Amino acid sequence: MRNCFKHPLFKSILISSLAVASFQPFAQGVSEAKNMALTGYNDLQGRTAYQPTIQKQGNRWIAYVGHHGDYKLNPLNGQMENNGTSIIDVTDPKKPKYLKHLPGEEGKAEQGGAQMVRVCSGATLPKADKSKFYMLRVFGNQSHEIWDVTQPENPSLLTTVVKGLKGTHKSFWECDTGIAYLVSGNPQWRTNRMTQIYDLSDPTKPVFIRDYGLVGQNPGSSGAVPIALHGPISTGPKGNRVYFGYGTNTEGIIQIVDREKLLNGPKEPTPENLLYPQISRVELPPMHGAHTTFPMLDMEFPQFKNSLSGNKGDILVITDEAIQKECLEGRQMVWFMDISTETKPYGVSNWALPDMPGNLCKKGGRHGAHSSNENMTDVFYKKIMFFAYFNSGVRALDVRDPFAPKEIASFVPAINKNTVALETPASSAGAKLPYTEAATKVAIQTNNVEVDERGYIYIVDRANTGMHILELTGPAKKIANWNAAIK
Repeated sequence: MRNCFKHPLFKSILISSLAVASFQPFAQGVSEAKNMALTGYNDLQGRTAYQPTIQKQGNRWIAYVGHHGDYKLNPLNGQMENNGTSIIDVTDPKKPKYLKHLPGEEGKAEQGGAQMVRVCSGATLPKADKSKFYMLRVFGNQSHEIWDVTQPENPSLLTTVVKGLKGTHKSFWECDTGIAYLVSGNPQWRTNRMTQIYDLSDPTKPVFIRDYGLVGQNPGSSGAVPIALHGPISTGPKGNRVYFGYGTNTEGIIQIVDREKLLNGPKEPTPENLLYPQISRVELPPMHGAHTTFPMLDMEFPQFKNSLSGNKGDILVITDEAIQKECLEGRQMVWFMDISTETKPYGVSNWALPDMPGNLCKKGGRHGAHSSNENMTDVFYKKIMFFAYFNSGVRALDVRDPFAPKEIASFVPAINKNTVALETPASSAGAKLPYTEAATKVAIQTNNVEVDERGYIYIVDRANTGMHILELTGPAKKIANWNAAIK
């Protein structure tokens, strides 16, 4: 028996077994995790991914993922296709099934693809066919489209809302009213990203409402042009507010706007009319932007529960976006702003993942915040928020006390055969930056995160790694009341 250990065949088997054991975390798609576990995975055909949106359709749950520009093989039809929109059945999150890829605009990264996607049920939209589901997506930087996705395996283009643009990005669609805030680049305006508002309550008949942006971006203005819009979040008629975030990693601006005045006030883009719906405007420090502006309204402040006043209020969570590799920019992080007195917002706390220990700035790719979840599902809203953090995966924060947010869970996927080293973006000044060998390292680049009403967490990767479906475990699971949420 002892001699069998010397047999060449046994040695080969032993070495293979050790290799499998050594790379088991890689095989499972996990690099490191805390109070968060991997439930399912889909490679998204190896496409660089931006925005995931999860929609319940009858008894099915469907994930729609927008992609940055690139050119990849679609194994479903054997054709090379420009990156566009991936449609995945995630009804069983352990076994997500890729259903369809819709090609987007030709081009690389921000110049192509179909990055942004939103979905509404016809049963919710006021004037739509109640039996249908509708997808609003960008087509690269040139247009916004509406698709019938009632049969997600066989979507069909309904209409192009607007075309001939010079930019698009992170739009927002109110499913209960049909009002859509489209991040667009009207060629007549002085910026490539402002807001075009449409009534899409009947998705087959888009109705233009108005153009909107900052004073100085509008046609006919002069002087310096304020930084471009990144995206809005609306609280609809009930909350009557739209929160606009401008900039990403520099010169950011937060704008709180009265929704009713925005939609029904004077619409010619004069300085006076643009200022009419504005409640307040906050200019961020030069090295910070506003990628995502997420409202947490009517919160209790546990630190001040015994105070006569100020023991509850409204919070706006602002997420910067890291742009440059290796932290060669200002620190990009998460900010909590008290907006209880809307005309006088002020910062109350912030959170960032330090690059030490671990020297994360040199891990490869970008290190820093990018985006938060935007679904306000009861499972997580005002309790836990999730933040995409590029080479540090997704981070979950306990936000029940917004004056002292704390990390309670995290998940960093492992790289796989599809993961690539991202190209270096140009600096804002156009100068060559002193990138080291870390600039060419292959690293996870968790790009965006979203959650669904069942309590699952979806992260997608900018460096082609795919989509990971996650669930909370341990103490974090108890905060979310996970068992009550999962069906």
